[in-house]
Amino acid sequence: MDVVVDPVVEFKPHRVVVLALAGLLPFELGIPHRIFGRAKDPAGRPLYEILTCGLAPGAVPTDADFAIQVGHGPELLATADTVVVPASYELGPVHGEGRLTPELAEALAHIRPGTRLVSICTGGYVLAAAGYLDGRRATTHWYWAEHFQRTFPAVRVDAGVLYTDDGDVLTSAGVAAGIDLCLYIVRRDHGAAVANDVARRTVVPPHRDGGQAQFIERPVPEPQQASTTAARAWVLDRLHEPVRLSDLARQEAMSVRTFTRRFREESGVSPGEWIVGQRVERARTLLEQTGLPMERVAREAGFGTAQSLRKHVQAALGVSPTAYRRTFRETEAEAGVAGGGRERGAGASGPTLTSPDGPSVDAGSVH
Repeated sequence: MDVVVDPVVEFKPHRVVVLALAGLLPFELGIPHRIFGRAKDPAGRPLYEILTCGLAPGAVPTDADFAIQVGHGPELLATADTVVVPASYELGPVHGEGRLTPELAEALAHIRPGTRLVSICTGGYVLAAAGYLDGRRATTHWYWAEHFQRTFPAVRVDAGVLYTDDGDVLTSAGVAAGIDLCLYIVRRDHGAAVANDVARRTVVPPHRDGGQAQFIERPVPEPQQASTTAARAWVLDRLHEPVRLSDLARQEAMSVRTFTRRFREESGVSPGEWIVGQRVERARTLLEQTGLPMERVAREAGFGTAQSLRKHVQAALGVSPTAYRRTFRETEAEAGVAGGGRERGAGASGPTLTSPDGPSVDAGSVH
């Protein structure tokens, strides 16, 4: 009997097309290029190809004192696996009336069904005006959240998170939250090791805790107020151990009440929520990179039992630990054959992180 050998599939990186609109913020335009452009497979090959287009080739004005020269027109959107729309300060009727200009509508018509759509900050106005966010959960910069909701009542606006994932449509809050979202997408596509490597190279945390509440204007803390950084560093080395709130407060020489208040001011979440989030991240890494049995993963991550692990992973990721491991391994196997390229399909997604906020934990003891 003859053995049939599958032909080698040509390596094709996932194509990301960034839509540059007049009045764009150069910082946000550069985020997809910086984050996706640093993601590589074990052989050193780029996992993403990042291209930029405008409504027409040529100079695109920015909110700075220079313009961006774009070589591609909107027809490039038809070739994208993922389309990213950064913020712009000159959206005109898109921002003021919630409707697309004929020129922008014609450009977006090039996007193929199933293409993954991503917005950074007020770039979400473009996706909403095009109807892509109807009935979906989305976010934008906290300053514009109420206006965004009034303008697009069909969108389920969540102003408290740094980003949202609705499968093939993802949105981020303002400015630097675009980094958080792009790193999250890299992790969803290729796992913790690749995303963490990109974060290290970019000198940013692979995952920020809390939501936008921590950035809304409030009285500036007194300079002499202590940080909770040392306590967080201390507990990261002890995630596998039971940790009491009093133990954390002791690291900063604070009362439990003061520590809890300061921690929430600095991170946007309670100490218990933060530790559960860190333990989920540890569990994700172990599920992705090892074949350890679930009881061992639970102990190493600090959840104690497989049942507790299942409860918290399900709450944070929307899938069981077993399903998460299976999905990631299957995606990894496909990437090994297809090189992580466009054959995988832009709409396909791994387990979804529904919110940067973790489930609450009893304030007296964090296990």
